[in-house]
Parts: sequence; C-alpha cells; structure tokens
Amino acid sequence: MSSTDRPDWSPLFQDNQQAWDARVEVHAQSRFYDVDGFRSGQSSLTPLEERLVGDVTGKSLLHLQCHFGLDTLSWARKGAQVTGVDFSAKAIVLARRLAEEVGLSAAARFVECNVYDTRSHVQESFDIVFSSFGVTGWLPDLRPWAQVIKESLKPGGRFVLVEFHPYVWMSQVGPDLSIRYPYFNRGPITEAGSGTYAERSAQISYREHGWNHPLADVITALLSVGLRLDQLAEYDSSPFDIFSNMVRKDDQQPQGQPSAASSSSRNAEFWFRDHPGMIPLVYSLAVSRSE
Repeated sequence: MSSTDRPDWSPLFQDNQQAWDARVEVHAQSRFYDVDGFRSGQSSLTPLEERLVGDVTGKSLLHLQCHFGLDTLSWARKGAQVTGVDFSAKAIVLARRLAEEVGLSAAARFVECNVYDTRSHVQESFDIVFSSFGVTGWLPDLRPWAQVIKESLKPGGRFVLVEFHPYVWMSQVGPDLSIRYPYFNRGPITEAGSGTYAERSAQISYREHGWNHPLADVITALLSVGLRLDQLAEYDSSPFDIFSNMVRKDDQQPQGQPSAASSSSRNAEFWFRDHPGMIPLVYSLAVSRSE
C-alpha cells in the first residue's frame, strides 16, 4: 500500500500524541518508572529484554517508540550508541534532558517523529533495532512499520520486539479477561481514558485509539519485507503489573501499586491472580536482515 492509498490516520494519531504528552509528567514522577533510581545508575530494562538483545557494547541501536528514553539510555549505559524515536514532543524533551543529566548526551540522540516517518529523520542504519511493551497496538498498519525496521537495519542486523500478548488486549481493561474486542485487527478501538497504568489515580484524561494485531499479522508484516524470523516465544507472565488483580508469581499476593518497572523489582514477574499460568501475557520475537 502506497502512502497515497492509506487512510488518513492523522486525527487519530493526534489524539494519541496528546494522550502521551499528558502522561509524560505523571510517568516521570511515578514509582513505576523510578526516574530517581535511573539517575542513580539503575537500569530500566527487564532481564528478558537484556537476554534477547544481548551484548550491545560498541553497537548502534535504534529504539522505536521510546517514550521518554529510560530504556534507550539504559542501552547506552551498556555501551551502545543509541537513537530513540517517539512522537511525543514532551517525551523527547524529557529524554534529552535526562541524557544530559546522566552524562550520556554523546551516546544518545532523540528524534521526535511518528514511527512511520522514521526514515525521513534518521538516515543511518543500525546493528540493532529494538522496541518493547505497548508499541504495536498504536499502529493501524504494521506493513510500513516493518519497512521502517528493514530499512533501518544494517545487513546482518537484528530487530528484537518484546510485547504484550494480543490475547490480553481482547479484554483491554481486565482483570476478568472477558472478551470485549476482537483478537484480529477490525479497525480502531477508541476509548476515553483517565489516569494511567503508571499512576491509576492521576488527574489526566484523554481520548485514544488502538489497534489489535494477532501474532500472524506481526510476523507476516516482518516476513513480507524480506526479514528472517529467528526467534518467537510466548510467556505466561509479565514483568509489569499494569492490570488490576495481578500477583507476583512467587508470592501470589495482590500488588497495591504498579512497581515492576522500578529497577529494584525488575526481576519480578506477574500474572492474573485468578488465572495463574493459564494465558499468554507477553511474547517476543527476533528477526534479522540477511542482505
């Protein structure tokens, strides 16, 4: 599909951009993101992300949909030369400020743009392209996303995705897991929301639009542009307790507030109290560019 044939998604993207702009200040002050912990030297990355991406020392890494850059900067601390892309102007401003505060400005660059427009703003190619947790659901069509990934990879480069499982988004709000939305992409899911997963009582409100993508759509989009599938896995738990009535796998006690993104608890894993180990919560994949 050429750009001229695509539907006009700009009003929906504008709503989503405003929603993410509204979240930035709340997220920066939340225990979920633990920015103070990051400033003190802690990593925001989960063990799963670190294991799948591997050693990044001396490598170039492009982080798509990076929010305000904690994970991007955590990769820089591990030795990568990083570029983070996000469409939220407020998130990019904060990411650049954090890079300066922790002395990583020389190793990190942040670009404000829609992920579909990445190649208009970032011309170089990378050893690694990375994206994780809550990213594909903001994209109406995965084919241009996959093309951006291919064009951003060096020959032999790898793309690693760690993402919430599409099964979960059929319920969207949980925790009863009743089916409210189709597993398949049947068009935008529009919701009026308040608060945020990082601070449920936050006094913010917004209108946003998402799209469900079954695993087949994600994989087919990447294969269709010539990338090779090297790894695919599904997991029965999540490092983030972003839904109500989730419990730690190791103690089965409900959590009062989201905390798994905090580096002090980033080794924790969560699942639904009433459905422990019964449903997929996260999946990961890795693809590579051979040419």
